Amino acid sequence: MAIGVFDSGVGGLTVHRELVNRFPDRDFIYFADQANAPIGGKTGEQIVDLTRGGCETLFDAGASLVVLACNTASAVALRRLQQTWIPEQKARYGRPVNVLGIIVPTIEAATGLPWTYEADLTARDDKVEAIDITGVFSTAATAISRVYEIEIDKRREDLAVFSEPCPGLAGLIELGATTEELKVVVDEHVDALRRRIGRHPDTAILGCTHYEIVADLFAGALPPGTPLIHQPTAVADALERYFARHPEYDLGSSGRRSFLTSGTAGPQSDMVNQFWGAPLAFEAV
Repeated sequence: MAIGVFDSGVGGLTVHRELVNRFPDRDFIYFADQANAPIGGKTGEQIVDLTRGGCETLFDAGASLVVLACNTASAVALRRLQQTWIPEQKARYGRPVNVLGIIVPTIEAATGLPWTYEADLTARDDKVEAIDITGVFSTAATAISRVYEIEIDKRREDLAVFSEPCPGLAGLIELGATTEELKVVVDEHVDALRRRIGRHPDTAILGCTHYEIVADLFAGALPPGTPLIHQPTAVADALERYFARHPEYDLGSSGRRSFLTSGTAGPQSDMVNQFWGAPLAFEAV
């Protein structure tokens, strides 16, 4: 058995790499649904169907637990899969299986509060002395879901959230665009958010795992020292806590690493290889 990691492309490798570093003895299977990438501009039903198919591929390959290393899939599909699909899969596979997302850990990191915490809205003071602004750079589907605005507002009345959809950016990263090309796009979106809210955000969430690959470009476009909420670290922290509460999962112990794709098998782009730290090739499924 193994830990499965799903994304529409190479962005989830940012989370995958952190999980491998945190749990080096565990077995991992990574699946990139590159034939259907990017999914950020697809309809809700399409996103649910593609996410379900990706999870099924990983369960069939031997994963017991699947991490959706994709904000779009986590925002749009996760709840439906957990509520209506996972119970059937436990019976089908005859073993504990589950799907987890990456938005909950990110919101916990951004607010400094556990997911189970919700502020008493009836006791809120209309006069909040100071409000910090968190900017979320994401795909269009994640921005439309307003998941970050809704869930952070439930927990922190002193945080205002503004999302900046970045259509096309994940696709450019997936295709291995040059740093110069990507810098132009990142700079435009950071400036668009600044103009919309009247100033730069106090903190920023890279709400698409592809963006973590170019985190240095976001850091360079934002004012020096602007904290970035890094999803890979937040997810690894949350998964460590989850495993402590759920010892029933068989996650392997041989350190196996498998990389699968629905797209073209073979080596990935130089940008991906540089990020991963070694040449990386995917196997077609």
